[in-house]
Amino acid sequence: MAPDASTTEIPAAARELLDKPVVAFLATIDPDGLPQVTPVWVNVEDGRIAVNTAEGRVKHRNMQRDPRVTLALHAPEDVYDWVSIQGRVTMTTEGGDAHIDRLAKKYLGKDRYPWHKESETRVRVFIEPVRVVTS
Repeated sequence: MAPDASTTEIPAAARELLDKPVVAFLATIDPDGLPQVTPVWVNVEDGRIAVNTAEGRVKHRNMQRDPRVTLALHAPEDVYDWVSIQGRVTMTTEGGDAHIDRLAKKYLGKDRYPWHKESETRVRVFIEPVRVVTS
């Protein structure tokens, strides 16, 4: 698929990759304007791309200040099978713990996220695609 700045829907090829337990890389913007990249688990909920973090982490602070992000991932069996999604985020703590547990099931086969800390507040991050590019 050729790049198209007006693309806002997730193409089938991108959706197929997002549905697999593939680690994605989320780029946020640091206060100095440089990109900050973090590996993240990802899923699609109600047609929206979702990732999870904890309040206060660097990516969380960056997204609170500037909601523009890029998410990139590739198929493990073929690095040339990739997708890049630029978009804007909205965040909520509602359902954050249940969401990280769903991601743990997808990525680890575990019913509960094994590194949960009672002191953390989990945040669901939804990416609204502005531009989607696939290989």
